[in-house]
Amino acid sequence: MTMALNEADRTSLLATARETIAAKLQNRPPIYPPYSEAVLQTGGAFVTLHQAGRLRGCIGRMSAELSILETVQTMAQAAAFEDPRFPPLDSSELPTVKLEISVLSPLEPISLSAIQIGVHGVYLRYRGRSAVFLPQVAPEQGWDIDSLLENLCYKAGLAAGSQQQPGAELLGFTALVFSEPQDR
Repeated sequence: MTMALNEADRTSLLATARETIAAKLQNRPPIYPPYSEAVLQTGGAFVTLHQAGRLRGCIGRMSAELSILETVQTMAQAAAFEDPRFPPLDSSELPTVKLEISVLSPLEPISLSAIQIGVHGVYLRYRGRSAVFLPQVAPEQGWDIDSLLENLCYKAGLAAGSQQQPGAELLGFTALVFSEPQDR
């Protein structure tokens, strides 16, 4: 159901994410664009910031009790100001940042043979550790299935092959991925 967002919904969510970040940078209340009922469904989402073609921040929630709209608002702020891999975004950077949103399908157990590069994201939980890669990460990195799973284990701080250990949980999902125009 969350995968049925039309072009107007996508545009509204991207504008909402950008306005969330701009309002925080300018220390003012956000002024959000109109939205449809479709974005009020609950669901997980990630917001990714790119700057000059490079990752500048990415944070999300796999699932949420919040609406997609609220999840995007929360994750936009987190990606811009709370991603521990990067310093907080400053106002001079905002015009150079391109936003991407990934609205996630529900998580489901997935077998190794069912994973399709570029179609499925993967989420691994094992021994109190976890890691996730969105569906677009493997093709962007040029990874095959083995590389994807090896890097997923490393990201979780686990040994390669941990996804096959008893007690490991490998979950798959798809995502509706959309971004601001290239000229941004």
